[in-house]
Amino acid sequence: MKVIDMHCDTLSELLGRRERGKAAGLRQNDCHVDLLRMKESRYLLQNFAMFVVLEGFGDPWERVCALHRYYQEELESNQDILAPVLRFSDIAENEARGKLSALLTVEEGGVCRGETEKLKELYRMGVRMITLTWNFDNEIGHPNFDAQKKQQMKHVMKTWREYTAGMSASADGTSACADGTSACAAGASACAAGASACAAGTAEWEQKRREAQFFVDAYLHTPNLTGGLTGKGREMVAEMERLGIIPDVSHLSDAGFYDVLEVTKKPFVASHSNARAVCPNVRNMTDDMIRRFAGRGGVMGLNFCADFLEEKPLGEKNPGTVEAVVRHARHIADVGGVEVLGLGSDFDGIDTNEGLPGVQSMEKLWHALHEAGFSEDALDKVFYGNVLRVYRDTLG
Repeated sequence: MKVIDMHCDTLSELLGRRERGKAAGLRQNDCHVDLLRMKESRYLLQNFAMFVVLEGFGDPWERVCALHRYYQEELESNQDILAPVLRFSDIAENEARGKLSALLTVEEGGVCRGETEKLKELYRMGVRMITLTWNFDNEIGHPNFDAQKKQQMKHVMKTWREYTAGMSASADGTSACADGTSACAAGASACAAGASACAAGTAEWEQKRREAQFFVDAYLHTPNLTGGLTGKGREMVAEMERLGIIPDVSHLSDAGFYDVLEVTKKPFVASHSNARAVCPNVRNMTDDMIRRFAGRGGVMGLNFCADFLEEKPLGEKNPGTVEAVVRHARHIADVGGVEVLGLGSDFDGIDTNEGLPGVQSMEKLWHALHEAGFSEDALDKVFYGNVLRVYRDTLG
């Protein structure tokens, strides 16, 4: 077994910890990803994303440069076991020397502010993949969430949090309902007065939950069908392909996906996206997209985020399971063929998936997929072969 994972946010997590005064390093840590566990788990290559939030860090370009400096520090500190990938042949050369490969990516094309010179600078810095958008509009294109519904969603969730916080404050710790998810709105005294009072509180909670759930579903299930790539975005994507930077359409709008398909000639990726037919969150890909990926020779990486694997009612814990990942893998392979399927864990950018809590869990996933009917040859493709093919065809 070998492993290539197309997406993790470990660089951003570790740099953030350092900035908060906490000692942290890539070699060994308590994050989802570290180098020693990767070696033990037979990793061949990890894509390391420089994740930048457009709102909250001042100049996005300065932030990506800070992340790049941190990445270079880690490469220097761990040169005995880690080496960068700048061209396809580096992967085999690093493996022959007993080293893990690191492929640098950017998650948020908006760091370039639409400037092709910054795109070229990212290439010189070693970036070989860019996620075109995150959850904000930028000069390249638009994410797959409806901007108008986003504001409504924020208001609804604020109201819901205030309501549930008020319920918690009124309780003394004994008034939780039997399923562990719904505190009695009337508080401990009402529960002590009898079951009927607690039931009335639960009914009120359920009504509030249903009202909030309606808006949550409308937001999470409504794709952006009109806001695709901008004119500048089309230029940037074409330049990325010319340079040898792989376009990544995870987070991008549905309309943007088809624009990328039109603008590009080579394979591209959805580095960390699942199947929308299995879980209707718009961060996932439709069956038509999966087939288009297959036709282009692209790959989509299974994302371990529990909320992109299966939906739970608002207020119910969603721990994440390996079985849910297997369901997505089976569907994607059935729709587009096993050649379209890869790994894109989103480690250190998501809440811990209890079924797959870190890089040490990859063998567990391999066995679960094998038991679900994937042959060893198919699993070699899923775990590393398909992504290697894309890198061969795009990195030069």
